[in-house]
Amino acid sequence: MLYLVATPIGNLGDISERALETLRNADVIASEDTRYTGRLLKHFGIDRPQVSFHEHNERQAAERIVALLREGRTVALVSDAGTPGISDPGFVLVRRCIEEGLPFTMIPGPAAFVMALVLSGLPAHAFTFRGFPPRKPAARRRFLAVDAQSPHTLIFYESPHRVAALIGDAIAVYGDRRAALANDLTKMFERVDRGRLSELLALVQDKPLKGEYVLVIEGAANAEERSNNG
Repeated sequence: MLYLVATPIGNLGDISERALETLRNADVIASEDTRYTGRLLKHFGIDRPQVSFHEHNERQAAERIVALLREGRTVALVSDAGTPGISDPGFVLVRRCIEEGLPFTMIPGPAAFVMALVLSGLPAHAFTFRGFPPRKPAARRRFLAVDAQSPHTLIFYESPHRVAALIGDAIAVYGDRRAALANDLTKMFERVDRGRLSELLALVQDKPLKGEYVLVIEGAANAEERSNNG
């Protein structure tokens, strides 16, 4: 049986009892980063063998895990933080399990984009999660333009090194919409800034930044409605 196990995005207190039980009982833990997961396991007193499963070896490692599952082994898949398969490895393995008729399920838990959406104050009844944009400016703008007319709230992940560039391109593509920028969610210095994209850009431009960011932007319909209402 394969278990996709969600792990904390920052605060270790957010791990569920079911996740801990699954990790303790797994024959093998497939980890995006065995060192990172090793620290998590040590914190909770769990001693289980690990295999590496990351974006650079995902297809080969998936075959190794499929072989273990065929043998009747229990495998727990974890990413560095959050939910496997959400901007982290996992999709390829899920598809292989479906193709092979192998049983799998997930242990739900934290996902940064859900928390950022709720805390943003922007409409949460319909949204589009887009993950990490391309790194190069031209490709990034094309990526953003796909959703220029979408009425749904838009959600993006970005590194501290490119978040200012992402916001700048978002202004160029979408205009100066309402948005929120979340950082260090669930951690001691958790922060969510809300305002126009231009205001958020002023907060991060030419500043030393750390941690991953979640950028939430209002959809086109909401922006147009506010404009029409003055």
